[in-house]
Amino acid sequence: MKRIYLLLTGILVLGTACNNDLDQFPSNIASSDSLTDFAGVLNAAYFYQLGAVTPMAVMGEFRSDNAFMAESPYTSFDTFDNDLPTMEDQFFGPFYTALYKSILSANNVIENSANTTEVGEAKFLRALSYFKLVQVFGDVTINLSASPSLTDTSILARKPVAEVYSSVIIPDLIDAMGVLGASIVNGRASKYAAQGLLGKVYVTMGDYASAESHLAAVINGAPAAGISLKSTFADVFGADNDLNSEIIFANQISSAIGDEYDFGSDFWNWFVGDDSKSDFPVDADLVAAFDTGDLRKAVTLNVDGKTAIKFPKDGGLGGDHDWIELRLADVILLYAETLNANDNASGAESDTILALLDDIRTRAGLSSLVGTATTQGAVKQAILDERRLELAFEGQRWFDLVRTGTVNAEMGQTISSEYHLFPIPISEILASGGVITQNPGY
Repeated sequence: MKRIYLLLTGILVLGTACNNDLDQFPSNIASSDSLTDFAGVLNAAYFYQLGAVTPMAVMGEFRSDNAFMAESPYTSFDTFDNDLPTMEDQFFGPFYTALYKSILSANNVIENSANTTEVGEAKFLRALSYFKLVQVFGDVTINLSASPSLTDTSILARKPVAEVYSSVIIPDLIDAMGVLGASIVNGRASKYAAQGLLGKVYVTMGDYASAESHLAAVINGAPAAGISLKSTFADVFGADNDLNSEIIFANQISSAIGDEYDFGSDFWNWFVGDDSKSDFPVDADLVAAFDTGDLRKAVTLNVDGKTAIKFPKDGGLGGDHDWIELRLADVILLYAETLNANDNASGAESDTILALLDDIRTRAGLSSLVGTATTQGAVKQAILDERRLELAFEGQRWFDLVRTGTVNAEMGQTISSEYHLFPIPISEILASGGVITQNPGY
């Protein structure tokens, strides 16, 4: 049974309103001057990640060709126009606020804790938060202080994505790798969680040369760290399988510990069709993408292919599903993509690269892809197709399409790049006096 480490100490209260002005600088963290033990503050940094879970899941799946909304105004996820800001209260606002609260808690630990492991975990969480923010919003505010000014709004000005990567995300993950242990203890951040995320960050940046060694290190070091692919795909998912050997990092969720937004970690509810906004959310295009005999289909979709059951509600355990941030199959697929980009311009390495997918496909009941693609472009497409089926309803599809430049091809329509990003919450723009600006198109 998994351990939930997110119980907060008396210095932290959970009732902070989610619509306060400048809410990314919450007042519910005690002054660092009064603290000597920062374990509770670190736990808060983990806890606040939960408020971002459902928004990230919805953005990653319902914006893509995997799922669709049926009820207005939620259908705006599928129309690619300027209507999405109406979703602020349910998605973009809580997502933005939760991650900046996690960042502020992490800053407090980084600045003040004498425990190197705590600092390493905090840097991992800060990097993870900023990575999600830039994926969703592009340029964002950078705050690396535990005590930011509450009067100088100029510090809220959005910084370019490249700067967020170079000044926060990458150095934080490198630092975390240097101090965290390889073994995963109680599901907390580890060396390979940081290194795997760093590899994914570089892939997202298009820097495959830098990504390769980090992804290889995770794969090569996985056995000694107790990380391995599950032999059965179904055993990766479900509340009874949380923190299994394939999971490198997940946000731990328990129905006994509500997040501050109530709906923040009920991501599974949207997928199984328990919300009238999308009773039958699965896109027929995803159903058709599964080959005959693919064992992942029955784990991912119900029998009629209209709802997604990868995180089932059976047995009343729906609210206990952990949200998977990184698992070994994801890293293997990213590594194959990286080798293809770095070493396969001529197509000569196609079979070697596709062979890396054999273990993933074998447990899915499918044959090897070796010999099926001979060019770099064909191998890239084969890996992207495999990622779609392997990682469906894990919040990754839309962000994969954006980073690989395949939005138009896969969505079957021409979509302005303005709508590759999501709208900055209007409440944050107003609270900053316009210092925080809106993304183009919204």
